Amino acid sequence: QVQLVESGGGLVQPGGSLRLSCVASGFTFRTSIMTWYRQAPGKEREFVAMVGSDGILRNYADSVKGRFTISRDNDKNTLYLEMNSLKPEDTAVYFCSTSGSWGQGTQVTVSS
Repeated sequence: QVQLVESGGGLVQPGGSLRLSCVASGFTFRTSIMTWYRQAPGKEREFVAMVGSDGILRNYADSVKGRFTISRDNDKNTLYLEMNSLKPEDTAVYFCSTSGSWGQGTQVTVSS
C-alpha cells in the first residue's frame, strides 16, 4: 500500500530555513505527481506546491512563491520542500500527498 513518511519539521526563528522530506513507497514514485499541503491550527488544509513526475513542472501557492522550492529524487523515492525566509504564518503541519494518499505530516513552527 501507499506509504508517505514526512520528516524535517521543527522549531525555527522567523527568517530561518528548513528542508522537509517525504519518503514514498508502495507505488511507482517516478511516474507520480507529488504535492505538499499544509494545515495551520483552526484552518483548512491548503495547497503549498506540486511537482510533475520528471521534476520539471512545478507550481506554488502565491503565499510561498519565491521562498519555497519543491524538488524530488526519483532514484531515492523522496520528495523535498526547501523552505527559506520562513514567517510565523508558515506555522502548520506539512503533508505530502499523491493520488488521494497522505502522510502523517510533520510540524513546522516559526516563532521567536
